[in-house]
Amino acid sequence: MIGTGKTRTAAAVAAVSLLALSATACSKSPTGSTSTNTSSGSSSAPAITLSGSVTFNQDNLAKLDAALKSALAGKDLSGVNIAMVVNVAADYWKAGQVGFLKGCSDLGLASSKCTYFAPPNGKLTEQNSELETLRSQGVTGYSISAIDPTSAAGTIHTDVSHGISVLAIDSPLPGTDAASLYLGTPNYTAGMQAGTAMKQVLGGNGKVAVLVGSLTASNATQRIQGFEDALKGTNITVVQKVNDNLSASTATSDAETILANNPDVNGLYGVYSYDGPALAQAVSSAGKSSSVHIVCDDSDAQTLSFIQSGVISGTVVQMPYQQGYTGAYLLAAQKVLGKDAVMQLVKPYLESDGSTLSSGVGLVTRSDLSDYKSLESQLGIS
Repeated sequence: MIGTGKTRTAAAVAAVSLLALSATACSKSPTGSTSTNTSSGSSSAPAITLSGSVTFNQDNLAKLDAALKSALAGKDLSGVNIAMVVNVAADYWKAGQVGFLKGCSDLGLASSKCTYFAPPNGKLTEQNSELETLRSQGVTGYSISAIDPTSAAGTIHTDVSHGISVLAIDSPLPGTDAASLYLGTPNYTAGMQAGTAMKQVLGGNGKVAVLVGSLTASNATQRIQGFEDALKGTNITVVQKVNDNLSASTATSDAETILANNPDVNGLYGVYSYDGPALAQAVSSAGKSSSVHIVCDDSDAQTLSFIQSGVISGTVVQMPYQQGYTGAYLLAAQKVLGKDAVMQLVKPYLESDGSTLSSGVGLVTRSDLSDYKSLESQLGIS
């Protein structure tokens, strides 16, 4: 971690570069366009190649970051002690960690006042234990991707009542004291994007299984609903929804079982970040990479490798970097300026639901993979 008082120049340059990349990608490959693949494929699946888009919400978030930094100018930030607490130690969150530490650095916060934590095994007990540690260390605010939103409600209520700011990231926290602001992907929209991609790659016909790390978390339920809604009016049926309990090995095993017992399944949707590679391994082992199409979420390194090889058709991506970066700004500002003042600055950038601050949604396919990797490189994500 670094705690220098660097300016925001590097982040601004990265945001501008990202916008330029996004515009280029969109101009040459509009989201959802399809083209005929000249390679031979299985008779059970149409030979279709997707084209994606790496457009995110960087423009608006860069403006908000600038507004927050301007409001904090000249203020005493010595009392700020913030944390980013995610739901599992996965490659997906490395970008969020980079963004969080960069945000802390640009705000001039000491590294000892900025804590990043990812539960090694994705266990609720691990997440709860870290929250207890943070309280004992005088944390003033934390962003959280809650493993179990229902059980988190009581903890969040206690923390907020004691003056600790809590920011929902990755998955909204409805019905809790952190329901008023969610920084992350509009999950229903992301699910719709995945469903649209699946519809196109299957040519509107087939049977699909969904694998996910939770069947109750808001991000999961909203994505699955969006996915299913996108398939309405087609001849595609979702035949199974399987909870792999945040385990990649379980996801692979479940997918192997599904493919063995359901030879007519020709599509798999992996909702959590590790699901894409897990499903790709199962499909490859079964020798069905030409007949079973995978659409997944997030951009783990393995996922991108499987996209390059053609085993995964496309992945819906968000911007965890910005969940970390803008999250740091929001938490610092809430401590120094107060929640009401911060919400006034945030309000112009919220979605129509009045609580979602979108980090954007994109679709990465083989055709725009190089653009996406260039974007990650510019943001310092390796």
